[in-house]
Amino acid sequence: MKRARRAQGDRTRTPAFGSGHKPSGTPRAMDEFFSQVGTIIATLVDPRNLSHPELFQNALNQPGVYWAALVAVTAIVFTETGLLVGFLLPGDSLLVVLGIVAQLSAWNLWPFLICLCAAAIIGDTVGYWIGHKTGPAIFKRPDSRFFKQAYLQKAKAFYERHGGKTIVIARFVPIVRTFVPVVAGAARMDYCTFLFYNVFGGIGWIVSMVLFGYYLIPMADPPMQSLLGQPDFTWAKHIDKVVVVVVILSILPMVWKGGRHWQQKRRLARLVTPVLPTPLAPTPGAGDPATTVEGPPATATLELPPPAPRS
Repeated sequence: MKRARRAQGDRTRTPAFGSGHKPSGTPRAMDEFFSQVGTIIATLVDPRNLSHPELFQNALNQPGVYWAALVAVTAIVFTETGLLVGFLLPGDSLLVVLGIVAQLSAWNLWPFLICLCAAAIIGDTVGYWIGHKTGPAIFKRPDSRFFKQAYLQKAKAFYERHGGKTIVIARFVPIVRTFVPVVAGAARMDYCTFLFYNVFGGIGWIVSMVLFGYYLIPMADPPMQSLLGQPDFTWAKHIDKVVVVVVILSILPMVWKGGRHWQQKRRLARLVTPVLPTPLAPTPGAGDPATTVEGPPATATLELPPPAPRS
């Protein structure tokens, strides 16, 4: 009985560094660890894999990669939120897949939540100080392979429309979340105010996305199994559909705000559009110079007789 309990505890315990390899601390173990980190990062940041999120799941759901996955995902979250090249990296989809993998592999979530929240907060802080140091000059920076001026202008408009709460809202909007901290810094937003929204938004984004994936299978599988009549149905086999829904929900606030802004512009355009007079039909001979009368139209006058002289 004691052996069975000990074996069960070993299965649920968080994997130790270098599990499945030689003892940690040896050069070979460190080489294998960083090799795992590099392989995971290469898989997760490859834009061709965005349409195949099951590859994310395969890269993370391997024996002995717990700590390598933790380092890799933390580095990606920091880069996406703190560096201008981060808009190319997966955000919401990666966090949801991470939650699903953590559920399937019985991983301890606390190290992930703590490290990812810290990476998101520090990343936005770095972006803020990049904008604060560069100032308005960043809006004149030309486009390059890893920088798009259009995304920066979109983030600026987003920031001007929503103010301080943009720091929280932008966490859930792809691309915009990378550039909004830079815009806030360039606009010289008060840092204490920025830090408040940064901490609140960073923790909310990480926790909501990871826990959504973590509890998706135990909470959503049973209803779908009953509805479809398939006891073996699991959302883990339909991860691509889950990611599509997450992406749609992420961009929905931006689409809704853009639609409202477009409607307001159209309504304003109708109010200020001048009403042009309807042109009169040309009269016969209007083009003949002999019959064309220039100047103001003539008006009929009533001629009165001169007054009679007084006697």
